[in-house]
Amino acid sequence: MGSTMHVLTRVRQLLQKVMFGATLPPVRRWLRSRTETEDDVPPVGLVRFGSLRRLKPISRDWGDDRGGPIDRYYITSFLDRHREDVHGRVLEIAEDVYATWFGDDRVTKIDILEFRKGEHPRATFIGDLADAPQLPSDTFDCVILTQTLQLIYDLRAAVGTVHRILRPGGVVLVTVPGITPINRQDSESWGDSWCWSFTVLSTRKLFEEHFPADAIEVESFGNVLTASSFLYGLGRGELTRHELDYRDADYEMLIALRATKAGFPT
Repeated sequence: MGSTMHVLTRVRQLLQKVMFGATLPPVRRWLRSRTETEDDVPPVGLVRFGSLRRLKPISRDWGDDRGGPIDRYYITSFLDRHREDVHGRVLEIAEDVYATWFGDDRVTKIDILEFRKGEHPRATFIGDLADAPQLPSDTFDCVILTQTLQLIYDLRAAVGTVHRILRPGGVVLVTVPGITPINRQDSESWGDSWCWSFTVLSTRKLFEEHFPADAIEVESFGNVLTASSFLYGLGRGELTRHELDYRDADYEMLIALRATKAGFPT
């Protein structure tokens, strides 16, 4: 009997240790959430990497398989704030999703520029934005140019084309990657490699070669958490709204630009 009681006591003690160990991490997290601030810096050697201590990303699908890409959150936020610019005749690259989504009843015609024939059934123009004489000059009220310029080596020629085809007073809405993985699938479909990543400064200077400086607005999105999460392939649903919206100018994950062509609409 004594032997049995001893065994039961040992088992009970072991279970208590297991249960204590299992609840310790949540308790620690709870205590940290009540005591730590965003400015607290852990001592050297005590940084907790957790699931991020890995040499390969959690997802190579941009987080699309985990609730949606983080950069798309910023792109749609930028376009939504400038939706009034999406009007009249609009040109979009590779698809017409954003022109349709944000154009409402202000759009009279949507054109699509596709790099290769047959990739989009409704494409109205085929070719390279850097060399596109087939695109008519002074024609479009709005050009939507999202996540495209990084795939074009001759950036100056591409921006020159955008300026040429806009009507006087027309607007181009641009997004480009800053801190980013490389999308080799996009590179293959465009026929070239991924050529560039950008900063606010380089994006502004690029467009100032064609557009008046006072007609250009540039901003960046992102912070150390969103940039790291994007590199790991996490989805936007895995971050809070506060975490997504916080901006740190030292971590330019995505750059957005709005530029207006000089002159007045005819």
